[in-house]
Amino acid sequence: MTAAASVEPIVSLRGAAFGYADIAVVRHVTLDVFPGEVVAILGPNGAGKSTIVKGLLGLSDQLGGEVLLFGTPLDRFGRTGDHARLGYVPQRHTLSGSVRATAEEIVATGRLVRQSWFGRPSATDRQVIARALDIVGLADRAGTDVGTLSGGQQRRVLIARALAAQPDVLLMDEPTAGVDTANQHVLAEVLGRLAAQGVTMLVVTHEMDAFVEVVTRVVVVDSGGIVFDGPRDVFLAREAEVLHEHHNYHHDHELYDSRPSLTGNAEAGPTGRAS
Repeated sequence: MTAAASVEPIVSLRGAAFGYADIAVVRHVTLDVFPGEVVAILGPNGAGKSTIVKGLLGLSDQLGGEVLLFGTPLDRFGRTGDHARLGYVPQRHTLSGSVRATAEEIVATGRLVRQSWFGRPSATDRQVIARALDIVGLADRAGTDVGTLSGGQQRRVLIARALAAQPDVLLMDEPTAGVDTANQHVLAEVLGRLAAQGVTMLVVTHEMDAFVEVVTRVVVVDSGGIVFDGPRDVFLAREAEVLHEHHNYHHDHELYDSRPSLTGNAEAGPTGRAS
């Protein structure tokens, strides 16, 4: 826990469980994330780390425990219209598709949550979009078709799209996955600039070598639960020990098939969303 613990956490989980169709993928998760922290959620593929982040976004089901976002229970937060406070960068390897769009047009879609239903983009909107592209180092590619950009550049476009909503926290799912080493370092520089500006980040990853200097804290998820939570330097000093003790490699569908329903399981807490 950091000195930031003296202020209210942005994210607070107490015995939380997340999954799909009443089947828990992760449970007994207790975690606080404070303003300005850069938290790496580390673990093998299929450990459940992405399910936690998707739970915060309502993309996986809360099946037990307490989940607070900015001090508001998750089920109520979804009705407040404050979703723009959460910026999400999904794990996605390409932006090219049947519809052609420029980098600027993609980033502009992230700004829609801050605009009125029928309003045209204002001067402020255009400035925010341009600033987001500049932060990720793509100001000179604003008018470029995203289908012609490299995988690393496309990943930066997705980060800029999330930034265009001016969120209070960025949730990133495997931002360096499928990206070559050179572009991983560029992405790390982008994360470093965001951290220097005080942006709070949760970064889901199976490895963090490329951006280890940016991370302030490491949470290791394995077998559907948190097995380590501490400052980056403590993790690095114990990395071999932590990862040697917890090295189960599996896939989400295996966890999904093997975990029992939480219905009637008092240990896991009540089913349904916490209130």
